[in-house]
Amino acid sequence: MNKGYKFRIYPSAEQKVMFAKTFGCVRFIYNRMLSDKLEKKKSVTPAQYKDKFEWLREVDSLALCNAQMNLKQAFENRRKNPKHFGKPHFKSKKNKQSYSTNNQKGSVRIEDGKIRLPKVGLVKIKLHRQIVGKIKTVTITKTPSGKYYVSILTEYENQVLPIVPKKFVGLDYSMRELFVSSEGERADYPKYYRRAQKRLRRVQKKLSRSKKFSSNREKIRVVLSRVYEKVTNRRRDFLHKLSTRLVNESDTIAIEDLDLQAMSKHKRGGHLSFGKSIADNGWGIFTRMLEYKLEWQGKSLVKIDRWCPSSQLCSHCGYQNSDTKKLSFRQWTCPKCGANHDRDVNAAINIKTEGARIFCT
Repeated sequence: MNKGYKFRIYPSAEQKVMFAKTFGCVRFIYNRMLSDKLEKKKSVTPAQYKDKFEWLREVDSLALCNAQMNLKQAFENRRKNPKHFGKPHFKSKKNKQSYSTNNQKGSVRIEDGKIRLPKVGLVKIKLHRQIVGKIKTVTITKTPSGKYYVSILTEYENQVLPIVPKKFVGLDYSMRELFVSSEGERADYPKYYRRAQKRLRRVQKKLSRSKKFSSNREKIRVVLSRVYEKVTNRRRDFLHKLSTRLVNESDTIAIEDLDLQAMSKHKRGGHLSFGKSIADNGWGIFTRMLEYKLEWQGKSLVKIDRWCPSSQLCSHCGYQNSDTKKLSFRQWTCPKCGANHDRDVNAAINIKTEGARIFCT
Protein backbone atom coordinates (compact mmCIF):
# COMPACT_ATOMS: atom_id res chain seq x y z
CA MET A 1 0.00 0.00 0.00
CA ASN A 2 1.18 3.54 -0.75
CA LYS A 3 0.86 6.57 1.48
CA GLY A 4 1.76 10.21 0.95
CA TYR A 5 3.19 12.81 3.32
CA LYS A 6 3.77 16.53 2.88
CA PHE A 7 6.30 18.57 4.87
CA ARG A 8 7.65 22.10 4.84
CA ILE A 9 11.35 22.38 4.01
CA TYR A 10 13.78 25.27 4.59
CA PRO A 11 16.52 25.26 1.94
CA SER A 12 19.63 27.45 2.16
CA ALA A 13 20.37 30.17 -0.41
CA GLU A 14 22.55 27.79 -2.44
CA GLN A 15 19.91 25.06 -2.32
CA LYS A 16 17.27 27.53 -3.51
CA VAL A 17 19.45 28.23 -6.54
CA MET A 18 19.69 24.49 -7.29
CA PHE A 19 15.93 24.12 -6.91
CA ALA A 20 15.40 27.04 -9.31
CA LYS A 21 17.75 25.43 -11.86
CA THR A 22 15.92 22.10 -11.57
CA PHE A 23 12.48 23.71 -11.90
CA GLY A 24 13.68 25.52 -15.03
CA CYS A 25 15.30 22.46 -16.62
CA VAL A 26 12.24 20.28 -15.97
CA ARG A 27 10.00 22.94 -17.46
CA PHE A 28 12.32 23.32 -20.47
CA ILE A 29 12.44 19.56 -21.14
CA TYR A 30 8.66 19.23 -20.83
CA ASN A 31 7.97 22.15 -23.18
CA ARG A 32 10.66 21.13 -25.67
CA MET A 33 9.42 17.54 -25.88
CA LEU A 34 5.80 18.73 -26.13
CA SER A 35 6.76 21.04 -29.00
CA ASP A 36 8.56 18.21 -30.80
CA LYS A 37 5.59 15.93 -30.21
CA LEU A 38 3.16 18.46 -31.70
CA GLU A 39 5.45 18.89 -34.73
CA LYS A 40 5.40 15.10 -35.25
CA LYS A 41 9.15 14.79 -34.78
CA LYS A 42 10.87 11.52 -34.04
CA SER A 43 10.62 10.39 -30.44
CA VAL A 44 13.47 11.66 -28.26
CA THR A 45 14.60 11.33 -24.64
CA PRO A 46 15.94 14.00 -22.22
CA ALA A 47 19.47 12.55 -22.60
CA GLN A 48 19.52 13.49 -26.29
CA TYR A 49 19.11 17.19 -25.44
CA LYS A 50 22.12 17.24 -23.09
CA ASP A 51 24.65 17.40 -25.93
CA LYS A 52 23.13 20.63 -27.20
CA PHE A 53 22.18 22.09 -23.81
CA GLU A 54 25.08 21.33 -21.44
CA TRP A 55 23.38 23.03 -18.47
CA LEU A 56 20.87 20.16 -18.31
CA ARG A 57 23.65 18.01 -16.81
CA GLU A 58 23.74 20.21 -13.69
CA VAL A 59 20.44 18.94 -12.31
CA ASP A 60 19.00 15.58 -11.22
CA SER A 61 18.61 13.36 -14.30
CA LEU A 62 15.65 11.50 -12.75
CA ALA A 63 13.74 14.78 -12.51
CA LEU A 64 14.09 15.16 -16.29
CA CYS A 65 13.00 11.55 -16.86
CA ASN A 66 9.91 12.10 -14.70
CA ALA A 67 9.03 15.16 -16.81
CA GLN A 68 9.12 12.90 -19.89
CA MET A 69 6.88 10.35 -18.14
CA ASN A 70 4.42 13.07 -17.11
CA LEU A 71 4.15 14.25 -20.71
CA LYS A 72 3.65 10.69 -21.92
CA GLN A 73 0.91 10.17 -19.32
CA ALA A 74 -0.79 13.41 -20.39
CA PHE A 75 -1.07 12.20 -23.99
CA GLU A 76 -2.20 8.76 -22.80
CA ASN A 77 -4.96 10.30 -20.69
CA ARG A 78 -6.15 12.36 -23.65
CA ARG A 79 -6.18 9.29 -25.90
CA LYS A 80 -8.26 7.26 -23.43
CA ASN A 81 -10.67 10.02 -22.42
CA PRO A 82 -10.57 13.02 -24.80
CA LYS A 83 -13.77 14.51 -23.36
CA HIS A 84 -12.28 14.81 -19.88
CA PHE A 85 -8.61 15.50 -20.69
CA GLY A 86 -7.63 18.29 -23.03
CA LYS A 87 -4.46 18.70 -25.08
CA PRO A 88 -1.33 19.05 -22.89
CA HIS A 89 -0.35 22.67 -22.27
CA PHE A 90 3.08 24.26 -22.08
CA LYS A 91 4.34 24.89 -18.55
CA SER A 92 4.83 28.46 -17.32
CA LYS A 93 7.28 29.73 -14.72
CA LYS A 94 4.55 32.00 -13.34
CA ASN A 95 2.63 29.05 -11.90
CA LYS A 96 3.55 26.71 -9.04
CA GLN A 97 6.99 25.18 -9.65
CA SER A 98 7.70 21.52 -8.91
CA TYR A 99 9.73 18.47 -9.89
CA SER A 100 9.79 14.80 -8.87
CA THR A 101 12.65 12.40 -8.31
CA ASN A 102 12.97 8.76 -7.28
CA ASN A 103 14.72 7.08 -4.39
CA GLN A 104 17.49 4.86 -5.77
CA LYS A 105 19.64 2.95 -3.27
CA GLY A 106 19.00 5.46 -0.49
CA SER A 107 19.55 8.60 -2.57
CA VAL A 108 16.55 10.07 -0.74
CA ARG A 109 16.50 9.59 3.03
CA ILE A 110 15.80 11.31 6.34
CA GLU A 111 18.85 12.09 8.49
CA ASP A 112 18.76 13.97 11.83
CA GLY A 113 15.81 16.20 11.04
CA LYS A 114 16.93 16.77 7.46
CA ILE A 115 16.10 15.16 4.12
CA ARG A 116 18.80 14.23 1.63
CA LEU A 117 17.91 15.00 -1.99
CA PRO A 118 19.95 14.18 -5.13
CA LYS A 119 22.16 17.08 -6.35
CA VAL A 120 20.89 19.22 -3.45
CA GLY A 121 22.16 17.54 -0.29
CA LEU A 122 20.69 17.77 3.21
CA VAL A 123 17.73 20.15 3.50
CA LYS A 124 16.13 21.15 6.79
CA ILE A 125 12.64 19.65 7.09
CA LYS A 126 9.78 20.12 9.56
CA LEU A 127 8.80 16.53 10.41
CA HIS A 128 5.43 16.93 12.13
CA ARG A 129 4.56 13.23 11.83
CA GLN A 130 6.34 9.89 11.56
CA ILE A 131 6.97 8.42 8.11
CA VAL A 132 5.91 4.78 7.70
CA GLY A 133 7.34 2.59 4.93
CA LYS A 134 10.06 2.86 2.31
CA ILE A 135 10.41 6.12 0.38
CA LYS A 136 9.62 5.65 -3.33
CA THR A 137 9.42 9.16 -4.81
CA VAL A 138 9.54 12.76 -3.62
CA THR A 139 8.15 15.92 -5.19
CA ILE A 140 9.63 19.31 -4.34
CA THR A 141 7.28 22.26 -4.74
CA LYS A 142 7.69 26.03 -4.51
CA THR A 143 4.45 27.92 -3.91
CA PRO A 144 3.76 31.37 -5.43
CA SER A 145 4.33 32.86 -1.96
CA GLY A 146 7.91 31.51 -1.94
CA LYS A 147 7.52 28.56 0.46
CA TYR A 148 9.06 25.16 -0.24
CA TYR A 149 7.41 21.79 0.42
CA VAL A 150 8.35 18.16 -0.14
CA SER A 151 5.73 15.48 -0.81
CA ILE A 152 6.93 11.98 0.04
CA LEU A 153 5.34 8.81 -1.35
CA THR A 154 6.08 5.66 0.66
CA GLU A 155 5.31 1.99 0.17
CA TYR A 156 4.52 -0.30 3.10
CA GLU A 157 2.89 -3.64 3.80
CA ASN A 158 -0.52 -3.29 5.36
CA GLN A 159 -3.17 -5.92 4.67
CA VAL A 160 -6.48 -4.31 5.49
CA LEU A 161 -9.43 -6.69 5.48
CA PRO A 162 -12.86 -5.31 4.51
CA ILE A 163 -15.07 -4.92 7.57
CA VAL A 164 -18.74 -5.84 7.83
CA PRO A 165 -20.49 -2.45 7.90
CA LYS A 166 -22.75 -1.77 10.85
CA LYS A 167 -23.24 1.97 10.55
CA PHE A 168 -24.29 3.52 7.23
CA VAL A 169 -24.30 7.31 6.83
CA GLY A 170 -25.69 9.34 3.93
CA LEU A 171 -24.38 12.82 3.05
CA ASP A 172 -26.43 15.26 0.99
CA TYR A 173 -24.35 17.99 -0.65
CA SER A 174 -25.12 21.54 0.46
CA MET A 175 -23.52 24.59 -1.12
CA ARG A 176 -23.84 26.64 2.06
CA GLU A 177 -22.97 24.01 4.67
CA LEU A 178 -20.93 21.48 2.63
CA PHE A 179 -23.25 18.61 3.63
CA VAL A 180 -26.20 17.52 5.73
CA SER A 181 -26.01 13.96 7.07
CA SER A 182 -28.74 11.38 7.50
CA GLU A 183 -28.18 11.79 11.26
CA GLY A 184 -29.21 15.45 11.00
CA GLU A 185 -25.65 16.82 11.34
CA ARG A 186 -24.77 19.95 9.39
CA ALA A 187 -21.13 20.58 8.49
CA ASP A 188 -21.46 24.40 8.85
CA TYR A 189 -18.55 25.15 6.52
CA PRO A 190 -17.00 28.51 7.60
CA LYS A 191 -16.82 29.99 4.06
CA TYR A 192 -13.14 30.90 4.23
CA TYR A 193 -12.94 32.35 0.72
CA ARG A 194 -15.96 34.62 1.11
CA ARG A 195 -14.62 35.87 4.44
CA ALA A 196 -11.30 36.75 2.78
CA GLN A 197 -12.84 38.57 -0.18
CA LYS A 198 -12.65 42.02 1.40
CA ARG A 199 -8.90 41.70 1.95
CA LEU A 200 -8.41 40.06 -1.45
CA ARG A 201 -10.15 42.99 -3.13
CA ARG A 202 -7.93 45.48 -1.33
CA VAL A 203 -4.67 43.68 -2.22
CA GLN A 204 -5.76 43.03 -5.82
CA LYS A 205 -6.52 46.73 -6.23
CA LYS A 206 -3.01 47.59 -5.03
CA LEU A 207 -1.54 45.05 -7.44
CA SER A 208 -3.45 46.43 -10.41
CA ARG A 209 -2.27 49.96 -9.62
CA SER A 210 1.39 49.05 -9.15
CA LYS A 211 3.95 49.55 -11.89
CA LYS A 212 4.65 46.45 -13.97
CA PHE A 213 7.99 44.69 -13.42
CA SER A 214 8.69 46.82 -10.33
CA SER A 215 9.98 45.40 -7.03
CA ASN A 216 6.95 46.85 -5.25
CA ARG A 217 4.62 44.92 -7.56
CA GLU A 218 6.47 41.69 -6.74
CA LYS A 219 6.05 42.36 -3.00
CA ILE A 220 2.31 42.90 -3.43
CA ARG A 221 2.05 39.73 -5.55
CA VAL A 222 3.63 37.72 -2.72
CA VAL A 223 1.16 39.23 -0.22
CA LEU A 224 -1.74 38.28 -2.50
CA SER A 225 -0.38 34.74 -2.86
CA ARG A 226 -0.17 34.43 0.92
CA VAL A 227 -3.82 35.44 1.33
CA TYR A 228 -4.92 32.79 -1.17
CA GLU A 229 -2.59 30.26 0.46
CA LYS A 230 -4.08 30.95 3.89
CA VAL A 231 -7.60 30.38 2.54
CA THR A 232 -6.49 27.09 0.97
CA ASN A 233 -4.72 25.89 4.11
CA ARG A 234 -7.64 26.72 6.40
CA ARG A 235 -10.05 24.94 4.06
CA ARG A 236 -7.91 21.80 3.85
CA ASP A 237 -7.41 21.75 7.63
CA PHE A 238 -11.17 21.94 8.18
CA LEU A 239 -11.87 19.22 5.60
CA HIS A 240 -9.15 16.90 6.96
CA LYS A 241 -10.45 17.10 10.53
CA LEU A 242 -14.07 16.68 9.45
CA SER A 243 -13.40 13.74 7.11
CA THR A 244 -11.25 11.95 9.72
CA ARG A 245 -14.00 12.21 12.33
CA LEU A 246 -16.67 10.95 9.92
CA VAL A 247 -14.52 7.99 8.84
CA ASN A 248 -13.81 7.02 12.45
CA GLU A 249 -17.50 7.17 13.37
CA SER A 250 -18.91 5.37 10.29
CA ASP A 251 -18.40 2.09 8.45
CA THR A 252 -19.85 3.05 5.06
CA ILE A 253 -20.61 6.53 3.71
CA ALA A 254 -22.94 7.18 0.78
CA ILE A 255 -22.81 10.32 -1.38
CA GLU A 256 -24.16 11.46 -4.74
CA ASP A 257 -21.92 11.28 -7.80
CA LEU A 258 -22.28 14.98 -8.67
CA ASP A 259 -21.01 16.86 -11.72
CA LEU A 260 -19.57 19.88 -9.91
CA GLN A 261 -18.24 21.44 -13.10
CA ALA A 262 -21.72 21.56 -14.64
CA MET A 263 -23.23 22.81 -11.38
CA SER A 264 -20.69 25.63 -11.14
CA LYS A 265 -21.80 26.90 -14.58
CA HIS A 266 -25.45 27.07 -13.56
CA LYS A 267 -26.92 30.49 -14.36
CA ARG A 268 -29.67 32.30 -12.53
CA GLY A 269 -30.83 35.69 -13.72
CA GLY A 270 -28.21 35.78 -16.48
CA HIS A 271 -25.17 35.38 -14.22
CA LEU A 272 -23.30 32.55 -12.54
CA SER A 273 -24.87 31.86 -9.15
CA PHE A 274 -23.35 28.63 -7.85
CA GLY A 275 -19.72 28.71 -9.03
CA LYS A 276 -18.25 30.67 -6.12
CA SER A 277 -20.03 28.62 -3.45
CA ILE A 278 -19.01 25.31 -5.06
CA ALA A 279 -15.39 26.42 -5.42
CA ASP A 280 -15.30 27.67 -1.83
CA ASN A 281 -16.46 24.62 0.11
CA GLY A 282 -14.18 22.08 -1.63
CA TRP A 283 -16.65 19.19 -1.94
CA GLY A 284 -14.46 17.41 -4.50
CA ILE A 285 -11.43 17.52 -2.18
CA PHE A 286 -13.61 16.37 0.72
CA THR A 287 -14.94 13.30 -1.12
CA ARG A 288 -11.40 12.26 -2.16
CA MET A 289 -10.33 12.51 1.48
CA LEU A 290 -13.26 10.33 2.52
CA GLU A 291 -12.44 7.76 -0.15
CA TYR A 292 -8.79 7.11 0.73
CA LYS A 293 -9.30 7.39 4.50
CA LEU A 294 -12.12 4.83 4.37
CA GLU A 295 -9.93 2.56 2.24
CA TRP A 296 -7.15 2.70 4.84
CA GLN A 297 -9.55 1.23 7.41
CA GLY A 298 -11.19 -1.37 5.16
CA LYS A 299 -14.36 0.71 4.86
CA SER A 300 -16.26 1.87 1.76
CA LEU A 301 -17.47 5.01 0.04
CA VAL A 302 -20.58 4.39 -2.07
CA LYS A 303 -21.56 6.82 -4.83
CA ILE A 304 -25.16 6.75 -5.98
CA ASP A 305 -26.39 7.96 -9.37
CA ARG A 306 -26.65 11.74 -9.62
CA TRP A 307 -30.12 11.40 -11.18
CA CYS A 308 -31.55 9.59 -8.16
CA PRO A 309 -34.48 11.77 -6.99
CA SER A 310 -33.27 11.88 -3.38
CA SER A 311 -34.83 15.29 -2.70
CA GLN A 312 -38.22 14.28 -4.12
CA LEU A 313 -38.78 10.95 -2.35
CA CYS A 314 -40.46 10.67 1.03
CA SER A 315 -38.04 8.74 3.25
CA HIS A 316 -41.02 7.20 5.12
CA CYS A 317 -43.30 5.86 2.38
CA GLY A 318 -41.38 6.42 -0.87
CA TYR A 319 -43.87 8.87 -2.42
CA GLN A 320 -42.26 11.08 -5.08
CA ASN A 321 -43.15 14.76 -4.84
CA SER A 322 -42.04 16.55 -8.02
CA ASP A 323 -42.74 19.98 -6.47
CA THR A 324 -39.55 19.70 -4.42
CA LYS A 325 -37.44 20.06 -7.58
CA LYS A 326 -37.50 23.77 -6.75
CA LEU A 327 -34.71 24.68 -4.36
CA SER A 328 -37.06 27.08 -2.55
CA PHE A 329 -38.81 24.07 -0.94
CA ARG A 330 -36.88 23.70 2.33
CA GLN A 331 -39.68 22.05 4.32
CA TRP A 332 -42.48 19.90 2.92
CA THR A 333 -45.17 17.50 4.06
CA CYS A 334 -45.78 14.21 2.29
CA PRO A 335 -49.30 14.17 0.76
CA LYS A 336 -49.46 10.39 1.14
CA CYS A 337 -48.32 9.64 4.72
CA GLY A 338 -48.32 13.14 6.22
CA ALA A 339 -44.67 13.02 7.32
CA ASN A 340 -43.02 16.43 7.67
CA HIS A 341 -39.55 16.66 6.08
CA ASP A 342 -36.53 18.91 6.15
CA ARG A 343 -35.43 18.90 2.51
CA ASP A 344 -31.73 18.20 3.14
CA VAL A 345 -32.12 15.67 5.96
CA ASN A 346 -34.75 13.75 3.98
CA ALA A 347 -32.44 13.67 0.92
CA ALA A 348 -29.54 12.42 3.07
CA ILE A 349 -31.71 9.60 4.44
CA ASN A 350 -32.67 8.59 0.89
CA ILE A 351 -29.00 8.67 -0.15
CA LYS A 352 -28.17 6.44 2.80
CA THR A 353 -30.94 3.96 1.86
CA GLU A 354 -29.89 3.84 -1.81
CA GLY A 355 -26.22 3.52 -0.85
CA ALA A 356 -26.98 0.57 1.45
CA ARG A 357 -28.95 -1.09 -1.37
CA ILE A 358 -26.08 -0.66 -3.84
CA PHE A 359 -23.52 -1.91 -1.31
CA CYS A 360 -25.49 -5.05 -0.50
CA THR A 361 -26.19 -6.04 -4.14
